[in-house]
Amino acid sequence: MTLQRISITTLVALALGATVAMGVSSNLLSLLTQAVVYAVFAIGVGLLLRQNGMVSFGHALFFGFSGYLVGILLQMKVMPAELAMLVTLLALTVMAFLMGLVIVRVPGIAFGMLTLAIGQMFFLTASRSRGLTGGADGMSIDWPATLFGVAQSQLLKPGTMFLICWVTLIVVLLLLTLLLNTRFGSITEAVRDNEERARFIGIRTLLPRAAVYALSACVTGIAGLLSALNTGFVSPENLHWSLSGVALMMVVVGGHKVLWGPAVGAVVYFLAKDILGSYANHWMAIFGIALITVIVYSPSGIAGVLAKWVQGKNAPGTLSKTLGH
Repeated sequence: MTLQRISITTLVALALGATVAMGVSSNLLSLLTQAVVYAVFAIGVGLLLRQNGMVSFGHALFFGFSGYLVGILLQMKVMPAELAMLVTLLALTVMAFLMGLVIVRVPGIAFGMLTLAIGQMFFLTASRSRGLTGGADGMSIDWPATLFGVAQSQLLKPGTMFLICWVTLIVVLLLLTLLLNTRFGSITEAVRDNEERARFIGIRTLLPRAAVYALSACVTGIAGLLSALNTGFVSPENLHWSLSGVALMMVVVGGHKVLWGPAVGAVVYFLAKDILGSYANHWMAIFGIALITVIVYSPSGIAGVLAKWVQGKNAPGTLSKTLGH
């Protein structure tokens, strides 16, 4: 994708977000804000699958950990909230990189089970550490009256909160697109496709794999901060493996081969939850059937189908090939 095309797409996406914020009711905006938060979460999970070929069942660890850490730092009043958010992301990324140096060595399903075990360990720790995290009751986050120079009363309005989450999503996608179009993206794809051959041509495979794991954790941590800002609350449920499972469903439905695919899956999931939940108590079963259908008939997900359709429309001579000329 050329720089010009990236710039145009970014501007169109920002304009779309502004239009939605101004033209949609508060109730729907609240739902869309949650969808966008989980879209960032799903992008983090999808990035790991896209660049490392690994499935994590424990990425909720980074989602919940970021909320808890920023909440603890704000309670301690050792630094401004803005710096606390930055320190949280840096600490989370370093922690994930060090973890990645060990766990990315484990192949296949064993990697997924290891991430699940680590995530559940943190879940149990948070549930039982009542003095530090509030235990099973969770923790209220004491955000200051102003954040980044904006009053909290203005910041938490549905339209403003949606725009903050939307702009964050676009910036994350933009930065990841630019990064993956560099040599780093080529190296990680080479390692993903054939690690042994990558070693043979002189690539040290451990560091790129650990870096991708840390990057995906950082993106998920950003989603955790957005959630903490939106709700002002974090609980052990933010660390539970089931949340990682929901994010994986979003990735599957949206498609991981396209960078923005998991975001599409998140929006579809929340819209399905809202619409189907109004008519059926067992809406998850209906969504599960749709999930199986996508896996069987469109393994590349919704975004993969859309990308192929766009490429087909833009490909020269498509009509001639269709007509047999």
